[in-house]
Amino acid sequence: MSLRDRQLQRLRAGKFDTLVIGGGINGAVAAASLAGRGAQVAIIDRGDFANFTSQASSNLVWGGFKYLENYELFLVWKLCRSRNRLMKAYPDNIKQIGFYATLDETSPFKPWFAGLGSLAYWIIGMFGTRRPRVLSTDHIEREEPAIDTSTALGGIEYYDGILVDNDARFVFSFVRAAADAGAAMANYVEMVSAERSAGRWVVQLRDVDTGEKFTTTARTIVNAAGPFVDEVNQQWGLTTDHRIVYSKGIHLVVPRLTTTEHHKVLAFFDDSGRLFYVIPMGRRSVIGTTDTRVDTPFTEVTDDDVDFLLAQINARMDLTPPLTRADVIAERCGVRPLVVKRTGHDHTDVDWTKLSRKHAIEADPTRGVVTVFGGKLTDCINVGEEVAAEIERLGVPLEADLHNWYGEPATATRDEFYRQARLMRLDHYRTKADTEALTDRLWRRYGRRAFAMLEAIREDPRMAEDVMGSADYLRVELHAAARTEMVTKLEDFMRRRSKIDLVVHDDDIRSSAGLAEVAEILFGDRAEARLGEYFGGADEIPPAVRAGLHQLGRTS
Repeated sequence: MSLRDRQLQRLRAGKFDTLVIGGGINGAVAAASLAGRGAQVAIIDRGDFANFTSQASSNLVWGGFKYLENYELFLVWKLCRSRNRLMKAYPDNIKQIGFYATLDETSPFKPWFAGLGSLAYWIIGMFGTRRPRVLSTDHIEREEPAIDTSTALGGIEYYDGILVDNDARFVFSFVRAAADAGAAMANYVEMVSAERSAGRWVVQLRDVDTGEKFTTTARTIVNAAGPFVDEVNQQWGLTTDHRIVYSKGIHLVVPRLTTTEHHKVLAFFDDSGRLFYVIPMGRRSVIGTTDTRVDTPFTEVTDDDVDFLLAQINARMDLTPPLTRADVIAERCGVRPLVVKRTGHDHTDVDWTKLSRKHAIEADPTRGVVTVFGGKLTDCINVGEEVAAEIERLGVPLEADLHNWYGEPATATRDEFYRQARLMRLDHYRTKADTEALTDRLWRRYGRRAFAMLEAIREDPRMAEDVMGSADYLRVELHAAARTEMVTKLEDFMRRRSKIDLVVHDDDIRSSAGLAEVAEILFGDRAEARLGEYFGGADEIPPAVRAGLHQLGRTS
């Protein structure tokens, strides 16, 4: 049986303390926190884990510098504290990075005033990062020549954190942590109905992949459905003090705009006075984000969105030639669920641009439901702790919080992995296309599970090959994903367990015969069917990929 089959078997007629609905960052940390403290937990998502909002962030772990503008000092302090905890707990996954903000005459702040703000941010952040500094135009021209300084007045540099890999993979690490602590987990499982009976929830579920329906029960429910929390609560007739409104954000992935030596986030104010960024992502740069109010969680990148961002970046960077649509490798679009107080009318009267990414948690003791509104990746540990506190108040006994449900393995374990990797000369398998040492990459992505990968490479050196040639994913990683990462569709791996869809151009993916082996390792005799889903139909599988299938004997 596959991992997913085993987990579905646990869900059928299961009896849990808590059922977590939603596998984004809020649901993932709720499940990890509860399972890590001894509760019997199940977590489901009607799509893949981290398949909606949590796969469309900026990959930044930051304390909310821009919230200082609205004097939300307590929120900034909380986010900075969370940022510091995350960077300490995940030193290989979250790295400190400089934010290099250029200010011109259209910017809302002068450099000296922004410098005071960055100093206050550093102090509120309990000196958890490097000291900020004010930049002259000479500094900017010398240190980051790609920036057009013709209208610049100066700038500032302050520090926050960035995820080395993608946001969705970080979310999945919490799902795996929950499973390691005994939680049942399943993607592509949706809630059909839920009724309260004799102090328990009786929940009918449906396997989206096969259509099978089955029932599970839980004493309490955590509604962590992200942008859909209000919709879920309405199904149960629950009323809450908070609700969700939506903001659309987009990012464009383009070739690297700065040299790899300049590993900084470039920040600019656009023509409307909103911040946007150029974020490094290996051999690529990510431009974004917009902030547009929308009335639905289902959004897409429009031509106007692309034109706006390209125009903004071309006006602020000295790019030869300027960026065009042809340079866009991938697009990211997601809706941010922003929490507001519920009022008697449908729309909030607050300034849209001043809504922050704070979260709110409400509990209904009568129904045994905890709802998580809003939030962001930076604040995830706080969300996990607060949800656990509410579940405990609802009568589910929990063990003491030893703060061991999150974080990377101990330093001694890391040192032993690096010792073994060095003895077997792992990094000699590195190719010219690799952007980092294989030892660093495998440890960061897999932690303790990377020891088994070393053994597999010792037995078969082909396991250290990059199957697709430039995707930064080894054959051994694919085998591990097939066994342990509940990859149900090819998109799960290409977009969320990895970031291949974000950093490899679509033309290169379509021309890669190695993609057939990726599908074969992940899905076996279902490889052709999953490739057909990925490309929009069996007849749409590119010739190079189909040739790879034929070579593997996986064509129908």
